[in-house]
Amino acid sequence: MPSLRPLLTATALVALAGCQTTGFDFDLRNNEADTTAAVIRQTAPRPEPDDRGVISYPNYQVVVARRGDTVAALAARVGISAEALSAHNGIAPDVELRPGEILALPGRVAEPSPQTGSPTTGPIRSAEQIDITTIAGDAIERAGPQTTVTPRSGGPKLALGEEPVKHKVERGETAYSIARLYNVSVRALADWNGLGTDLGVREGQYLLIPVAASAPPPAPRPATATTAPGQGTPTPTPPSAAKPLPRDSAPAAEVLESSTPPSPALAEDKTSQARMALPAKGKIIRGYEKKKNDGIDIAAAAGSEVVAADSGTVAAITRDTDQVPILVLRHDDNLLTVYANIEGITVKKGDRVARGQQVAVVRAGDPAFLHFEVRRGFESVDPMPFLN
Repeated sequence: MPSLRPLLTATALVALAGCQTTGFDFDLRNNEADTTAAVIRQTAPRPEPDDRGVISYPNYQVVVARRGDTVAALAARVGISAEALSAHNGIAPDVELRPGEILALPGRVAEPSPQTGSPTTGPIRSAEQIDITTIAGDAIERAGPQTTVTPRSGGPKLALGEEPVKHKVERGETAYSIARLYNVSVRALADWNGLGTDLGVREGQYLLIPVAASAPPPAPRPATATTAPGQGTPTPTPPSAAKPLPRDSAPAAEVLESSTPPSPALAEDKTSQARMALPAKGKIIRGYEKKKNDGIDIAAAAGSEVVAADSGTVAAITRDTDQVPILVLRHDDNLLTVYANIEGITVKKGDRVARGQQVAVVRAGDPAFLHFEVRRGFESVDPMPFLN
């Protein structure tokens, strides 16, 4: 089953969670106002490139321009066609680039290594992506047969970090609207991508969305005072079985019968009683796992309908790094639902939708499936309690 990018992550969600629903332009295409520092998440600095300027992630690579670089010069340094690099980024080969400007590579080049001036080896991967068996297997394979692999202290290490969203600028978008969309500061967006003082962006340009800074470790909890035996809150006296019930009390059997809620009819549709409707008809093939799969995957026939899990408003329609549409709906109680691996979206941003209304169809794949998330504010939550 193809893996989705840290999905959504990285799409309109964190920005949407903190916004008002009435009269707010989520991507600010018609509003150049910056966000306030109080609601913008803190971001980490951009990773350092190797001597070629390459920053490598599992799903893509980018190259960072130096002073005086043109697109053609940058392509020559990493060993690819100037025409391919130009076409992929929507910019002419002879255009001079700003120092620090990012261009996305159309295909993979050699991974960063000590030979390319990098202190780390291979693409930048999160800790969850690194499997110790794979690392050991790769080391043995590189060493070749009949060779002993001796660990060496101080040698190159694997690069750890979070893969940023790679955002392709669409017509009408600005640095301000993109920063608001992902809930990052315009300054961080400019620093990561080498934007000019005018913060100008062009249609077809790729931008890296700054990743969140690591949270500081929680402060240690203060030690609680120990209460000496016999001191503190007195233990309440339990009711005595020898004490008779008041005369006007109902018999125990009547109390039990009157307080027991009626059993639900087993023939009723369980989904109809749930807070949310199942957004696609099919079997759940992957469950919720915080920070690994922030939703559930539902196997469904390609082209089958995807419906709104609850009534609400279309908050955003965006795309992942493979340009596959992602739909975000806003509901009451600060809830968002996210629908990915879809196509044929039938609604537009700002539309009101009803529970069970078709909003898209399942995209073809092997297997075909819908990725569905529920978010409470910024945080993903397990969708199953809402569906059961």
